[in-house]
Amino acid sequence: MLYTIIKENTYKDSIVLMLLSNKLSAIDGVNKVSIMMGTPANKDIFKSSGLGTDELEKAKPNDIVIVVDTDQEEKVDEVKEEVEVALKGESESQNTSKGQEAHNWKRAMELANNPNLALISIPGQYAAMEAENALNEGLHVFMFSDNVSKEDEAKLKQKAHEKGLLVMGPDCGTALIHGVPLAFTNNVNEGDIGIVGASGTGIQEVTTIIDRYGKGVTNALGTGGRDLSTEVGAITMLDSIKALNQDPKVKVITVISKPPAEEVQRKVLNVLRNIEKPVVTLFLGDKPSYQEENIYHAYTLEEAAVVSVQLSNGDKPNFEPTTAENVNVLLKDSQVGIKGYYSGGTLATEAAMLVKDAFKDEISEEKKDGYILKTKNHEIIDLGDDVYTQGKPHPMIDPVNRIEMIEKSVKDPKTAVIMIDNVIGNGGHDDMASALAPTIKRILDSARQEGRKLVVLATVVGTAQDFQGYEKQIDILKESGAMICKTNDQMVRTAIQLVGGKVEQPILDVQKFEYTQEDLVVDEKIMSLINMKPSVINIGLKSFTEAVQNSGSECVQFNWRPIAGGDEKLMKVLQFLNYYEGGTI
Repeated sequence: MLYTIIKENTYKDSIVLMLLSNKLSAIDGVNKVSIMMGTPANKDIFKSSGLGTDELEKAKPNDIVIVVDTDQEEKVDEVKEEVEVALKGESESQNTSKGQEAHNWKRAMELANNPNLALISIPGQYAAMEAENALNEGLHVFMFSDNVSKEDEAKLKQKAHEKGLLVMGPDCGTALIHGVPLAFTNNVNEGDIGIVGASGTGIQEVTTIIDRYGKGVTNALGTGGRDLSTEVGAITMLDSIKALNQDPKVKVITVISKPPAEEVQRKVLNVLRNIEKPVVTLFLGDKPSYQEENIYHAYTLEEAAVVSVQLSNGDKPNFEPTTAENVNVLLKDSQVGIKGYYSGGTLATEAAMLVKDAFKDEISEEKKDGYILKTKNHEIIDLGDDVYTQGKPHPMIDPVNRIEMIEKSVKDPKTAVIMIDNVIGNGGHDDMASALAPTIKRILDSARQEGRKLVVLATVVGTAQDFQGYEKQIDILKESGAMICKTNDQMVRTAIQLVGGKVEQPILDVQKFEYTQEDLVVDEKIMSLINMKPSVINIGLKSFTEAVQNSGSECVQFNWRPIAGGDEKLMKVLQFLNYYEGGTI
């Protein structure tokens, strides 16, 4: 039976509520608990997951809604008590945090010391409005929020460009600004490689490999995954490339993206051909067919990182892919399948690309339910896809979905290799290796008892400076029985080799191209952003404020909640009147 609890006018971060949902669902006698804010979008999620109730409709966007599925009514009181304890603890944590907090733009701007960046991680239906408010205040924008329309994205980025500002995002998971981590970010040494990427975990994989090679990064600017679409036209990518080119500390420029729209790719390449600094590009999924004198086109994330390091050292590019050593397992003839369960969407895309390249004759089935690749024998799943994260935490934070997938895969007699990524760093799980280890050990034991071998390959995306401990995470996974690979590229090639396949590394001729002259100058406000630690106003997830402050940068926490009862039309009217009259809400 379903029971509904509404806590009026009590706004909390979505991640706090989602993690609490998982904790409460583990109570004996409780089938399921879901806790979310009472926004229209969240009400739809409640309904689609079978938790819709009549009482739910009474909730407002500023109300916390708890729906409990239980056959024991007395369990509802237990859930209520646990919620009260958790929310009280969260409030006390906020009250003892570093620095002052704001509840509106006026107060945020008063508290901040010459702010120049807004970090936005609020529900997507409100994010575009707050991004526009930030631009009106003269701030650059980093939008972690997703579910923002392409139309709004293009409008915001065009407005930013005209103002000499950057909009990174929406759905931008990662950036390093002068050593300051934004959102899901690793602690990486500073150096002379500048990165711009339309890819979160792609940036993380490349920057951490660079760090482990002893080199470093000046800035890693995220653009959001749709920046290179026809509608947006690479506005942020192009301004970021020009800024890195103008920065005297940058020796090598590295550009990362999934395949862009064809006309947008031509536009980006034309700008890059105007640049004298060595450039590395990776349009992941688009197998390169040529090289250029000053532009190295990589095939994988590891290749992009290694070549960036070689160019930074003044060496000639020379990437040789590897497979993990001493991975010799006697598989049964029926064991031909590779299963990849990823928290990183770009890493999943790279895995699918390599598996598809190795087994060209296998026909892909329809992609759905987060599958990046599904064939008769192989499956690669991005567990960060919307289908898995609606109303649930991202898999970098919460291992529940991945554990279910891993346990399910061992029941398939075709399964030979299971691949998992462990992306550590700011914003991630405190100890993901320990969360996954019991499941890895259990499935390996289960397969052994059934008289077959199973291989679990794992890779850790991180650095020695990450708080979870890079080597510690590796050791925990090793002890569980997983075989560790240094990179995703190595892990996927190892898996392919184990089931009898091979990936051909492209060997390319150097070609020359005509190009048109471009103005490579960008606004001083962008150069100022990348040349000093930013002063940040964080609108949303409090954990992002802590990461910024811990890096030595100033950050004001804006404890946002929707005004006007969450009525979007009325909010837009108030926004217009506010800036039309020159005020600040």
